[in-house]
Amino acid sequence: MSKITPKRRQFEIKKRQKRRKKIKKLKEKYLSAKTEEERKKILEKILKIAPHYPINSLLKLDKLGDSHRKTGV
Repeated sequence: MSKITPKRRQFEIKKRQKRRKKIKKLKEKYLSAKTEEERKKILEKILKIAPHYPINSLLKLDKLGDSHRKTGV
């Protein structure tokens, strides 16, 4: 098995960073989404980018956000 080239390694690092940045942006969009339809579309995009992303943690954050929005805290 051959050794990975530095150029290829940098490419993979940049790709990973870009994916994380995009997921972070989509996560923020999801939490600020108003309708269920918007949320569903955003979840589909997240799963398309990262199929093994833990959606349950995102849903928990959403429930916490809903309770804060209702109480005004």
